[in-house]
Amino acid sequence: MTHAQAAYDTLSPLIGNDPVAGDWFTVDQDRIQAFADATLDHQFIHVDPERAAQTPFGGTIAHGFLTLSLLGHLLASVPAALPDFDGAVMGVNYGMNKVRFVSPVRAGAEVRATAATVDVQLKGDAVDHTQAITIEIKDSDRPALVAEWIGRTIFE
Repeated sequence: MTHAQAAYDTLSPLIGNDPVAGDWFTVDQDRIQAFADATLDHQFIHVDPERAAQTPFGGTIAHGFLTLSLLGHLLASVPAALPDFDGAVMGVNYGMNKVRFVSPVRAGAEVRATAATVDVQLKGDAVDHTQAITIEIKDSDRPALVAEWIGRTIFE
């Protein structure tokens, strides 16, 4: 049995399990500003607290793409989101099936990821692991983001 087949056999039974949550993480104004500087997206709703306070958001909000960019960090705290596999050479982001920015993340809000396996595919010496990801906002009934993320693990 190959390492890829062993990983596939380990991940496949996870399909349909309930989502597992990670740790809460604060998205503060300094992080929002740093993201604005890195991406050159300085729209006032992200970087100008006084003007943003006059909008329906009531203050500055994180860029949707900042929330998306935090997935790697947020998923690292999800227990057993992706176990270590023998013979794994590397893992790469293969892509997204869909992404929706459902609710804004206000500066200072806490967010966390939940993840559930929805598909696993054996691709030669690689395994594609698709997870349904939800970024929750603490004390909110609506999530910040929902996505299907495909991670590819390549084996020796």
